[in-house]
Amino acid sequence: MTEPHDGEPPAGLDLTTAEWGMWRAFRTGSTHDLRTPHPERNDPGGSHPWGPERSVRARLVALLLLDGPPALPGRVSALKLNGVQITGTLDLSGGTVVPYVEMHNCRFDQQVLLPESHFTTLRLVGCAIPRLEAARLRTEGDLHLPRCVVQNGIRLTDAQIGTDLLLNQVVVRRDRRGLSIAADGLTVGQDLQAEMMRSYGEMSMRGAQIGVSLSLRGSTLSNPYGRRALNAPQLTVERTLYLTAAWVSGAAFAAGATPPYGIANTPERGTRVQHFQCQGGMRLDDGRFGDAVDLSQARFSMEAEQELSLRRVQTPELRFLGEWLARGRVVLSGARVVNLVDRAESWPGPGSLVMAGFFYENLIPLGHFPLAMRLEWVAAATPEYAPEPYERLAGALRDSGEDAEARRVLLAKQRRRRETLPPAGKAWGYLQDWTVAYGYRPGRAAVWMAVLWAAATVYFSYHPVPPLKQGEGPEWSPELYALDLLVPVIDLGQGSSWRPTGATQWVVTALILLGWVLATTVAAGASRLLRRQ
Repeated sequence: MTEPHDGEPPAGLDLTTAEWGMWRAFRTGSTHDLRTPHPERNDPGGSHPWGPERSVRARLVALLLLDGPPALPGRVSALKLNGVQITGTLDLSGGTVVPYVEMHNCRFDQQVLLPESHFTTLRLVGCAIPRLEAARLRTEGDLHLPRCVVQNGIRLTDAQIGTDLLLNQVVVRRDRRGLSIAADGLTVGQDLQAEMMRSYGEMSMRGAQIGVSLSLRGSTLSNPYGRRALNAPQLTVERTLYLTAAWVSGAAFAAGATPPYGIANTPERGTRVQHFQCQGGMRLDDGRFGDAVDLSQARFSMEAEQELSLRRVQTPELRFLGEWLARGRVVLSGARVVNLVDRAESWPGPGSLVMAGFFYENLIPLGHFPLAMRLEWVAAATPEYAPEPYERLAGALRDSGEDAEARRVLLAKQRRRRETLPPAGKAWGYLQDWTVAYGYRPGRAAVWMAVLWAAATVYFSYHPVPPLKQGEGPEWSPELYALDLLVPVIDLGQGSSWRPTGATQWVVTALILLGWVLATTVAAGASRLLRRQ
């Protein structure tokens, strides 16, 4: 092949009519449109064959992009195709593509190879592609693949996208390794939008870094072939990860339109909700999210061995507002969040929730989530007794000024712990609970002291105690004697002046012991009240 001369194609290429049109359109920067008047024949994924009149060779496309002719005076060269079939393998591996590239509704009959290539901006919109191989791809601007159908996976491993990566309404199926999108080590300068996408296989984003937000609103991630539908440990998103529902206009959805800046989250008249759905496990371990992880109206459908794993995730806000379907687990071990926004019905039941080491500062429940249900939430996370979830809940309630509810949580912790004790410990625990509620209800202790004082006064009124020495000591007073026995530390001058005998000795001993226990409980409750004030 010889070099082109004065913008003419090299000799020996034998361009077809469709290719001549593409060559001229490239030099003027205009769109080469080969669509027919029949819409059903313009679907790249349809069954209608596209003949030579709509076909260009991938070899010629590569020539234009890598070493194309100069633009006509006053024009900018660009490859813009619509409704064109590219035959053969488009191989731009390691190449630097300077012209602007935009292909709409194009059909590729073989895979597209872009590994280690360099683009300014690449837009493939509504195209049918057998496979996109783009490991270590670099773009100065955007990479757009909205509404494309990719039959054998997309590979973006270690790719670097300068601004936005747009995957809205993409349909992508798995490759031979079971991966729909392989994007480990991906770097995106601004937003990654994959809204209303359908992924059939594992979407892998291990160690990916997103400069602004990652949006999967209204998408369906389904992997019936493996363990996870989304595998993204060590994912970093500078702002928010959206795994939420999308509000979709019926007219826009029917037309297949993709809004340029994503899908609005505010419903308008004539719109419908499309939930984010995850059919398979999801792994976000060790992720870092600058603003929030939002699971509003997300739907999770998993097998028993699969899980939504948020181990050691760090984010200012976790919006756990999805819909949980029967099986699978939620694991929050070691996660740290500032605000936990949740609903009671969003959490799975006993045995399906793990919260060991889960730290949160503020609870923001949406809807009806009373403390009794919150305690069931903690119990669901601790099939075997563990004090930490109870203490964390009590700490969050205390920090928000709800000291009485914090004490109820700590009392529930003691009752749960009691079930793990041997019979003697259980008996002592029941006694503490019945009498002073393990010290978390000091008012009950004060009532017991009053009851014991009254009972002791009645007892000593009918069983007076003889003096230690006849003719000495104060005048006998059953009220003061009973009070002196019950109140420790303070000496009212009664206890040492009388000599109990027989059964009265046991009564005196019991009153002294109970007095110490009850008085200590009252003092502890009073000190907590003073600290709060």
